Amino acid sequence: MMLIRRGHERGHADHGWLDSFHTFSFADYHDPRWMGFRSLRVINDDRVAPGMGFGMHPHRDMEILTYVVTGSLEHRDSMGNGRVIRAGDMQYMAAGTGVHHSEKNPSSEDWVHLLQIWIVPERRGVTPRYEEKSMAGAASGVLHLVASREGRNGSMVIHQDVDLWLGKLRAGDCLQLPLASHRQVWVHVAEGQLELNGEALSAGDGAAVSEADGLALTATAPAQVLIFDLA
Repeated sequence: MMLIRRGHERGHADHGWLDSFHTFSFADYHDPRWMGFRSLRVINDDRVAPGMGFGMHPHRDMEILTYVVTGSLEHRDSMGNGRVIRAGDMQYMAAGTGVHHSEKNPSSEDWVHLLQIWIVPERRGVTPRYEEKSMAGAASGVLHLVASREGRNGSMVIHQDVDLWLGKLRAGDCLQLPLASHRQVWVHVAEGQLELNGEALSAGDGAAVSEADGLALTATAPAQVLIFDLA
């Protein structure tokens, strides 16, 4: 079974310096039909203007992942981390007992395109932690495990039973991902166009998949896709 969430149907907030699409309810956008999917709570598809960003603000008891699609993003937090992450980098922060952070586009010319992802942790009050993983040089035509609860295959360890896969596809690439019968999956197309189990998806589209033996993806144009395999 597949339920498709088209990109143009998402919540939208244009603040001038920030153009943001919300897959699930967030801030002033509220839709009781779209409050999240399993433990996946937020996918915000953000574009931030040069020199602009989010000032220092707090989070707690949330698993926060940021994927930079294009451009670069400067991160600072109350744990003492100060980093610039670039296209292809995945950043992870366990907010746990509480953390403050800021995010800014350090470029004076180019917008940054990023995905802000929140996952509800399986337990509250964990010690805040920061990690990042560069996928800029990741091979095309392969699914890469970026984050998991057990840290399998060198993936980042997160506090939830979620496998997060990243795929970079060239036009014509075909990928398969077997699924356990008790798992449910959210697929988000970050860039490009592909077919998911025969259904056409474009950048910004998402799909919930359940009661399926697996996923079959075929790129009809160069594409990037995130796959959340959820308990």
